[in-house]
Amino acid sequence: MGSRGTWAGRELLVLLSGVWLCAAQPTPPGPTRSPAPPLKFRLAGYPRKHNEGRVEVFYNDEWGTICDDDFTLANAHVLCRHLGFVAATGWAHSAKYGKGIGRIWLDNLNCAGGEKSVGDCKHRGWGNSDCSHEEDAGIICKDERIPGFKDSNVIETEQSHVEEVRLRPVVSGARRQLPVTEGIVEVRYKDGWAQICDQGWDSRNSRVVCGMMGFPAEKKVNRNFYKLANKSQPKQKHREDVGFKKRLFMERQQLNYRLHSVSCMGTEVHLSMCTFEFYRGNASAACAAGTPAVVSCVPGPLFATGNGHKKKQRQQQQGQPRLRLKGGAKVGEGRVEVLKSSEWGTICDDRWNLLSASVVCRELGFGSAKEALTGARMGQGTGPIHMNEVQCLGTEKSLWSCPFKNITQEDCKHTEDAAVRCNVPYMGYENLIRLSGGRSRFEGRVEVAVGAADGEQPRWGLVCGEGWGTLEAMVACRQLGLGFANHGLQETWYWDASNVTEMVLSGVKCAGHEMSLSHCQHHGTSVNCRNTGTRFAAGVICSETASDLLLHAPLVQETAYIEDRPLHMLYCAAEENCLSSSARTANWPYGHRRLLRFSSQIHNNGRADFRPKAGRHSWVWHECHRHYHSMDIFTHYDILTPNGTRVAEGHKASFCLEDTECEEDVAKRYECANFGEQGITVGCWDLYRHDIDCQWIDITDVKPGNYILQVVINPNFEVAESDFTNNAMKCNCKYDGHRIWVHSCHIGDALSEEASKRFEQYPGQLNNQIL
Repeated sequence: MGSRGTWAGRELLVLLSGVWLCAAQPTPPGPTRSPAPPLKFRLAGYPRKHNEGRVEVFYNDEWGTICDDDFTLANAHVLCRHLGFVAATGWAHSAKYGKGIGRIWLDNLNCAGGEKSVGDCKHRGWGNSDCSHEEDAGIICKDERIPGFKDSNVIETEQSHVEEVRLRPVVSGARRQLPVTEGIVEVRYKDGWAQICDQGWDSRNSRVVCGMMGFPAEKKVNRNFYKLANKSQPKQKHREDVGFKKRLFMERQQLNYRLHSVSCMGTEVHLSMCTFEFYRGNASAACAAGTPAVVSCVPGPLFATGNGHKKKQRQQQQGQPRLRLKGGAKVGEGRVEVLKSSEWGTICDDRWNLLSASVVCRELGFGSAKEALTGARMGQGTGPIHMNEVQCLGTEKSLWSCPFKNITQEDCKHTEDAAVRCNVPYMGYENLIRLSGGRSRFEGRVEVAVGAADGEQPRWGLVCGEGWGTLEAMVACRQLGLGFANHGLQETWYWDASNVTEMVLSGVKCAGHEMSLSHCQHHGTSVNCRNTGTRFAAGVICSETASDLLLHAPLVQETAYIEDRPLHMLYCAAEENCLSSSARTANWPYGHRRLLRFSSQIHNNGRADFRPKAGRHSWVWHECHRHYHSMDIFTHYDILTPNGTRVAEGHKASFCLEDTECEEDVAKRYECANFGEQGITVGCWDLYRHDIDCQWIDITDVKPGNYILQVVINPNFEVAESDFTNNAMKCNCKYDGHRIWVHSCHIGDALSEEASKRFEQYPGQLNNQIL
C-alpha cells in the first residue's frame, strides 16, 4: 500500500523542510577522457524555506558541507544556479541552518560568480579543510527558477518532502476565529492539500503538530464527531440533534490521503522529522479503516480566547515567571534570560539546540522552536550568565528541569548569549496593515483595514499622525513583520502615492509591546484628528535590527560624589537648564550649588548603531559650551523618594555622541571633532565623565534622607531601540546633608519583582558602612 518515506537516522536530525537534490551540468569531457560523475547539490537544515538552507555537495559518493571561510555572495550565486535558481540573494555563516555531518568537502571557496560549476572555482582542494561543522555555510537563493531547469531527483524529492502543514477548521463557527486551535491536519501536496490517515495516530503526533502551529500543548479531541461527519453518505439531511444544531456543521469534501503510519516521539519540532509512510499511486482506497488525523491544541496565554482558557491560565501563572525573552522584534523571539537568586541572567550558547529551545518556547506559552540562535544573535545581555551546556530531552516542562552546567567567568561571555525563535499561532494581523508610497517595502505611509471583523470587505484608511511616535511605529513594524522601527513619522507628504485618503484611526497610543495597532489605545470609530489631510497621515521606516543602549551601573556607584560649585562657574550650565529652578533666584555670581556628580558609561549592546534622530543640518549650536546638541534630551537624572516622588532632577543633552572606547576587534565610527558624525557603534560605549558640565543632579534643595537615584537613557523614545525596559538604572542612596552614599546600583529590569520591592522599601543606612 505504502512505502517508507523516512530519512536515514543521521539525516533525521538535520532535515526538517525537505531536501532539494540537483545535479550540476557537467562540462563536456574531452574525447579521450572518461566523464567524471556529475556533482550533486542540495539544501538542508532547519529552519528554512525551499530556497534556502545549508548547502551540501555530493562528491566521491559522499555528502558533505562547505566551510564558511572566505565565503562570498559570488559563491552563493554559483551554488544557487546549480540548484536551479537564477541567483542568490544572500548567504549565512556559522551553521545558521544547523550543523551538518560527514565530510567538509570545500574550504576557502573563491568563485568569481560567473562559473558554470563550483568545480571551476578556486578552493583548497576537495576534502582539505581545517573547519568544523560549526562553520557550515548556508545560502539564500532568489525564489525564481531557471527556465527549463530539470531536477535530477524530482521523484525522490517528492516522496520525502513534507514542508508545509496546516490545521483546517471544519466547525462552521470556528472558521473565522483565529487562532485555529482544532482541525484536520493537512500537508501541502502539489497545488493543494492532502490529509493524513489517523491509524496509529497518538498524542505525541498531536504534540508535534500543535508545536508547529505555535501552541504549547495538545488536548484530546472528540474523534467520534469527526468520524460521523466524514462518512461518505448519499445526499440527505444531516441529523439535527441538539448537540450539533448550535454551530457544528462539517464540510464534506473529497479526501485525498497523502501520509499514513506517522510516528513521532513528541520532541520533534517539525512533522517531517517523524517517521511516516507515503501513499503511492492511486490512493482512492487509502485509509479504509480510518479517518483524517484531527488535532486539538491548547493556546498559550497571549493567544487564549474565552473566559475558560483565561481563568485556567491565570491560575497557572501565579508567581513571577523565571524565564523571559528580550531583544526580539517579533512576539516569540529573543534572547533567553532566566531568573536565579533574584537576578536575571543569560544562557551561554554551548550545546544550545532545538530541543532546549523548544522547552523554552513551550514554557513561555508558544509552540516548538523554529530556531535555536547562538552568538548573541538577539543582542548581548548584561549581568550574570546563569547556565551553560543546557541539554534538554525536549519533554521537560521547565528549562530548569534540564541538565546544565553552572558558569565560570572563563567559560562564556555575553557574545555567546543564546536566543530562540518560536513558532507562534497565525493571527492574520499582517493582513490588516500595509505601507504605501515608500522607496522600499520597509517604509511608507501606514494604511489599516477596518470593518473586516464583521465578515465584510475591509475598508482601507489612514492613521492620524498626531501623537504618532516611536512606540506606535514599533507596533506597526511588528504587525507588518518588518522588524523594528527606525522612525515614526507624523507627516508623509512625500509618500503621497496612494488613492487611500480617508482617516480611519486616530489617537493611537501604544506601550510598544502590542502585536497589532488595534490592541493599542485609540479613539475607536469616532475619529478625531485636527489635520485630516493626507500629508498628516502617520508613516514608518522599519529595520530588521535596532540599537540597545544601557548604562554601566557599577561605574555610577564608584564615581558618585558631592561638589559645592561656585555660581560664577555655572553660567553655561544655567543656560542649558542643568540647574534646579531655585537657581534662578540665587544671588549670582555669589554662593554655590550643591551637585551630585557621577560618570555615565553608555553601552550599545544592540545589533544596529545608535544614531540621533535629527540630521546634522538640524543640530543646535550652543555657543557657551561651543558644541552641537544632536538630541535635546539624551538622559534624565532624578532623585526620587522611595514612593517615587521626584525631589530633584537634571537632564543631559547629547553634547556629543561618540565612540569613546570599543570592544576588541570593533572599530570606532563616530567622533565629534570637526563637526563629525555622532552616534554609538554596536560594541562601543560613550563615556560622560563626572567632571564635565551637566553631568550631575542639582541637590541644593534636597533634605537629608534616603532616596533613589534614577538615570533614564533616551527617555522620550526619540530613537528606536530593541528594548526600552533596560534604559533605566536605579541606585539606593543615603544623604545626611553633607555626604552621600550610593549603592545597590542596577539596571531597572535586572532584579526579580520581589527584589525590586525590597529595593524600593529600603529603610536606609544606620551608618556609612555599606553592606
